[in-house]
This record gives sequence, structure tokens and C-alpha cells, in this order.
Amino acid sequence: MRIYVLAFMSAAISCCYSQEHAHGRLDSVQHVREVVVVSKPSGRDVVPAQRLNGEQLERLGSYSVADAMRYFSGIQIKDYGGVGGIKTINVRSMGSSHLGVYYDGVELGNAQNGQVDLGQFSLDNVEEIALYNGQKSAIFQPASDFGNAGSVYIRTKAPSFAAGKPYNLKTKVKYGSSGEVWSFSSLYEQRLSSAVSSSVSVGALTATGKYKFRYRRSNTDGTTAYDTTAVRQNGDMWAIRAEANLYGMMNGGNWMFKAYTYNSERGIPGAIVNNVWRRGERQWDHNTFFQGSLRKEFSERFSSRLTAKYAYYDTHYVNNDTTTMLIDNYYKQQEVYVSLANVYEILKGWSASVSYDFKWNKLNSDLRNFVFPRRYSHYVSVATAYDGKVVKVQGSLLGTFVKDNATNQAGRSAVSMVTPAAFVSVYPFSSPAFALRAFAKKSFRMPTFNELYYTEVGNASLKPETAIQYNLGFVLSTDSGPSWLGRLSLQADGYYNTVHDKVVAYPKGQQFRWTMLNLGRVHIAGVDVQAQADIRPARHLGLSARLQYTFQQAHDVTSPSLSYYEDQIPYIPRHSGSAIIALSYKGLDFNYSFIYVGERYSQQENIPVNHVQPWYTSDLGLTYRVRIGKVEARFAVEVNNLFSQDYDVILNYPMPKRNYAASVEITI
Repeated sequence: MRIYVLAFMSAAISCCYSQEHAHGRLDSVQHVREVVVVSKPSGRDVVPAQRLNGEQLERLGSYSVADAMRYFSGIQIKDYGGVGGIKTINVRSMGSSHLGVYYDGVELGNAQNGQVDLGQFSLDNVEEIALYNGQKSAIFQPASDFGNAGSVYIRTKAPSFAAGKPYNLKTKVKYGSSGEVWSFSSLYEQRLSSAVSSSVSVGALTATGKYKFRYRRSNTDGTTAYDTTAVRQNGDMWAIRAEANLYGMMNGGNWMFKAYTYNSERGIPGAIVNNVWRRGERQWDHNTFFQGSLRKEFSERFSSRLTAKYAYYDTHYVNNDTTTMLIDNYYKQQEVYVSLANVYEILKGWSASVSYDFKWNKLNSDLRNFVFPRRYSHYVSVATAYDGKVVKVQGSLLGTFVKDNATNQAGRSAVSMVTPAAFVSVYPFSSPAFALRAFAKKSFRMPTFNELYYTEVGNASLKPETAIQYNLGFVLSTDSGPSWLGRLSLQADGYYNTVHDKVVAYPKGQQFRWTMLNLGRVHIAGVDVQAQADIRPARHLGLSARLQYTFQQAHDVTSPSLSYYEDQIPYIPRHSGSAIIALSYKGLDFNYSFIYVGERYSQQENIPVNHVQPWYTSDLGLTYRVRIGKVEARFAVEVNNLFSQDYDVILNYPMPKRNYAASVEITI
């Protein structure tokens, strides 16, 4: 019999899981706000996943989701420096537009440029971040969720109340020396009735953005061109975030509603080239969305979920630099999204789903000769999953149908594509402790509005980029053994990806005139390795370690006639890795984190002038928790970039040297 639970009832979840686990295996476990059907839990994911939970995220001391995701293997982050610098990610070198980012189960969209700035999302109210290669380990989900080459699921904290307590309140203040960052956040949770609860989360951030850095560059003959210490300018920022949620239970189901708004102004420091230290670029963002979901069980075998969202994104960009072209433009995006997902249990351990999504996107701008594009997207998916004693299988087929309309342009012919995916995990010893896993998937991404319609640059005839993924790996884990030994896990995956019809900018022949063409092809081969250990040698003493390593060979194979044929694509290191070591004793927590990124190239040609040095950072954190009556206080201090390394994630965008942070958090 299926068991349905609400995410905000954490005590009930723990109880249900332990009871089900005692009786047998678990077919699937998922968070309800992402539509969760729990049925005889076993904890066996057919799709490889990486996770960071709330406690781990707190120890890292990161400001944003992007900062935390640096500790996942296979991830590449573009970080333009400072707390206000734009931060985007891609998985396994396929590009950020092939990655879906989901906030409490609903995708964050950006039809304009296909990128989601994860620096806009605070960690203060995040409970878990999960990264899936391929797609999520579930078939009861919206149709469009089957369409991405990889997915990031951000799950915020859901209300959980102690017996007899109708509310919770948490407030946090943090200061960072790098750029004089002050941040404030508060989370209030209220039980409204036995079936309804709510939460309100607010946050504010301000920063001067000024930090010291060393700028050192060499000439092609090896002599020193620049070697100086300067202060980063025009990186100031303020931002305000607010989020309100309602969660409810009903007979045979549950529902939730979310309202979110983010408003910011930031300076864009720009690249440091030609001895120019300050730029005149500024950007204002005002993003608002409303989303809700309703899940209903019509019988023990059949369930449905309805999801809807409306989003409005307003961007204002100004460039007052008199040495370049003066720019003052507005961009206004709208999105409407509706999804209906259905799942049916055919036999014990065998289920099937059918889902339909509709998405409408619109972009307005005051650009000269702008064409005001609109996009209508339809997604239809069928999927099935089987969970046996030795094998677990998931397969899906997604049909995507897209139609664009644009003013003063002939209507684009509709784009339609069917993309399959198949995942399998084998448990040769009839135990979740060891599993072999493999998957193959085809996916694609539509060209963005900028690529298609940007004035004098876009190309309305672009074809979609197509990605094909293959993965083979294993996982070995155990949570049994001596009482002092907690969970041990080791997983490794080898993969081969290809990206076809990659959209690249190509010169038209006129100076300062470029167009977008389907010229690119990339072959990607790599290995991801992850290991984790939790040890408790004494009653109040705990030690945990998490290690990640990635090897990637991402070659541009567009044409043998090109000078960069089979060269590593820009900003993809062959070697990268991270480590997190946490030590806890009673109310005291010590955390050490390390990130390494190997050598890269800033341009397509792998020649010395384009070489970018490897970099690493070490961060330390110390946290002390104390409870006084009903109040719990948490004090934290951090030292980031401990060895004060000078490095760029993106060439000519210097990152902060050694810096410090301190925070105080009060929970009532």
C-alpha cells in the first residue's frame, strides 16, 4: 500500500520511513513538494545523484547556491568575482543551457539567454541541493523534467514543529570582509491548522564590492607586462529577497503555493584589460514568480499532480563607459507554465506515467528593431519504471513541440523532436550496498531568444543543439558495521557525451558584426569519483569527510580544417576536485574545505597565450551552538582563501584574496 507524506511533517516522514524499511525495500522516495509518492522505501536511486543537505550547507559558509555547488563533481562554474558577480554552471561540459534548475520542484526558466544566475538564490532557507545527471530518479514528474541533460533540484526548508509549538523563528546576520558584505535573513514558520502551515522567508544583502587583488600578466616572450596590486571597483550591490509559502494536506493528497520576489542593483566590474580598472556598467534585476502544485490520490494505484507557474523578469542594463558604445536597455520576460502528471501502478514494483506540459514565453525590449519574440512549447512524456529484487529500470520518451512567433519575421516552422532515455541499476548481491548502473539519453535545447533574434546578431534559422549521453558506473555503500562507523560510500562513473549543432558566434566579415551559426561539435569523455565517510569514535565526537574528483576531456571536433580541432574547449579543466572535512564535538563544529581546478584555456586554441593557470582555495570554518532555554544560538567565523592565492575563474576577472566572515544565528 502506498504511503503519502507531506514534506513539512519531518517527524512523520522519519516514522514512516523506519516502519517501511523494517518491512522491506523502498520503491521510491521523493520529497512531496516535488510530488512524492513513497512506496516501500529502499533508498535505491536508478539515476546517479549528488546531494548536499542543510547541515553540510551551513558548514560551508557559502552565500549562494552557486558557491555550494562548487563541491559537486562534474560541475564547471563561471564566476565573475565578488558576491555580486554573475555565477552560472554547467554539468559535464555540455553548457549551462542543457542544465535544468528547479526550485521546489518547478523549473527556473530564462528564454532570453538560457542561463540561470544561481548567485541570486540564497542558502539561508535551503534544505537540500541535489544534482542529477540525465534526469531525476522518478517517473511521477512533469514532462519537461525529462528533457534536460542534467538537473539541479533546490529544496527549501519546510515547516516542522515540535509538539505543542505553533511557530518557529530563525534570524541570521552575517558580515564578510571581502567587499564589506552585510547580509540579513529571517525565516518564520506558522502552523495555521492541523492541515495547513505557512512560512515566510526574507533576506537582504549589501556590499561595496571592493577587495584587493594582484594583477600580473606576462608578454609572449616571458617578460612581465603588469604586476601590481589594486582594488576591485564598481562591484557594489544591494539585493532584497522575499518568499512566502503555504502547505496543506487534504484527503488523499496535498498542495502548496509559493510567491517569490527578488530585487537588486549591482555594478558590473567588467574585465581588467588594457590597464582599465573600472567599468561603467550597471544592472537592475526584478524577478517575481508565483507557483503552486496540487497532488491527489484517486486510488491506491493512480495519482495525479497539477502544477502551475507565472514568472515576470525585469532587467535594466546600462553601460556609461564612454570608451565603448553607450547602452541603456530594458528587457522584460514573461512565462506561463502548466503541467499535469499522472502515474499508475500496473503491478507491484511496476509503474507507468503520462505527463503533459505547456509553456509560453515572451520577451520585450526597447532595443532598436527588436522583434518581440513569443514561444509556445508543448511537452508530452510517457515513462515506466520497474523495481525488482536484482534490477531497477527506468525508461522515458519525451515529445517536444516548439513554435516561435516574432514581429516582422515570417513564422518559424515548428520544431518537434522525440528524445528517449533509459536507466538501469543492477544489484548482483540483492542488496543496495553495491550496484552497477548505466544510462543512455538523448536530449536537446532550443536556441535562446538572444541567439535567434538579437538585433543584427541573431539567426532565426538556427537548429536546436542536440546532446547524447552515455554513462557507466557503480556505487558501493554501507551503513552497517561497528557502532562508531557510520555511512561509507564510494561511487564512480565514466561517461561519454556528444553535443551536435552547437551554436557559436561567427564573424560576418564586417567589423563588429557577428551572427550565430550551428557550427560546433564537441566530444566529451570523463570520469567522476566521489567518496564519503562518517565516523563517530566517541559519544559526542563526529568526523565526516567528502572527496570529489573529475577528469574531463572535452574536445572541439567541429572541423579538421580549424586550428583548434581536437583542442580542449575553453575553461574546461582536465583535472578538478574538492574535499570537505568536518569535525564536531558537542556544540562545536570545525570545517575545512578545499577546491582545486586544473589548467585551462581561455580561448578555443590551446596555445600558450591562452593558457590559464590552475588554482586552488582552502577555507576554514568554526561554529559554536548553544541553547539557553527555548533559544538556540549559532556563532560562526570563517577564513576563506586561507593561503591568499591570486586566481581568476574567468580570465581578467580576479577573485578575492584571503578574507574573513562572521555570523550570528538565533532560532526560537
